[in-house]
Amino acid sequence: MPCTIVVGGFYGDEGKGKVVSYLAWRDKPYAAARGGVGPNAGHTVVFEGRTYKLRQLPSAFVSKDTRLYIGAGVLIDPKVFLREVKETGCRGRIWIDGNCGVIEEKHIEEDRKSKHLSGRVGTTGTGCGPANAERALRVLKIAREVDTLREYITDVALVLNEALDSGYSILLEGTQGTFLSLYHTDHYPYCTSKDTTASAVCSDIGIGPRKVTDIILVFKAYTTRVGGGPLEGELPAEKAKEMGILEIATVTGRVRRAAPFNFKLAKRAIMLNSATQIAITNIDRMYPAAYGIKSYDALPKRAREFIEKVEDELKTPVTMISTGPSVEDMIDLREEKLS
Repeated sequence: MPCTIVVGGFYGDEGKGKVVSYLAWRDKPYAAARGGVGPNAGHTVVFEGRTYKLRQLPSAFVSKDTRLYIGAGVLIDPKVFLREVKETGCRGRIWIDGNCGVIEEKHIEEDRKSKHLSGRVGTTGTGCGPANAERALRVLKIAREVDTLREYITDVALVLNEALDSGYSILLEGTQGTFLSLYHTDHYPYCTSKDTTASAVCSDIGIGPRKVTDIILVFKAYTTRVGGGPLEGELPAEKAKEMGILEIATVTGRVRRAAPFNFKLAKRAIMLNSATQIAITNIDRMYPAAYGIKSYDALPKRAREFIEKVEDELKTPVTMISTGPSVEDMIDLREEKLS
């Protein structure tokens, strides 16, 4: 995988952290970089019996052979970043671009006090919106101006482009989901503060689109959403609980609203991201007998029928199927489907 992007297909919470951590654990890319908004996105990684809830670091940290980077388009909260570096033991192999915008306490306070942002829109209250507003005004502090970040600063775009030109493999991780994009949603203003598609990940990190070889779009086997905005086919919380798909958000601790898999949105997400592969997560929540399965043929019949319907309607191969929370719980069909 010379240059692979992993992005979310719905409203975030699709399991991108699981997919990225699996790819890093399995393929051991030379480097991995995180694009996206900032610490308002939580990616959960379950590895070697421990659960990590990451808001800044790339989920690829599970591969000790992989260098980790955060692109210039990503907002950094220094406290969150430094805490995660310590928790994951990644000091010495994690770098951030000097042009990353920096979230300060004033941004968090403004976010949480805003009746529009935290009230109407339902933001995570992490300061990303106010910080990106200052970035647009060109007054936001950037990472190279912060002393506590000095040892982590590098030119991420230059380093990764030189790596690609030398034939090394790179894994790029997006955040949120396609329909939380500031631009590509019918539900404005119920969205995040910038674009979240694969194109934006390239821009955030500084890699031109011609260098990308694969775009993996991650879909949960059902649809979830946190915060305000419409959710077609939304299920009552009690029904979602009965089905085993009631979830709690990583960053906010809020209950995720749930609905059946939305094929109409999925088709548009394929279009917007030029997806070459699909990863399906949480199949074991919809079909409990799928839990921990490592072979496609061993999946329960209804689960296989669902996967076949996804491929038939979206005209894109499903190459990975997550069957549990741990990094290793994955059916990997890449060689079979792409050969």
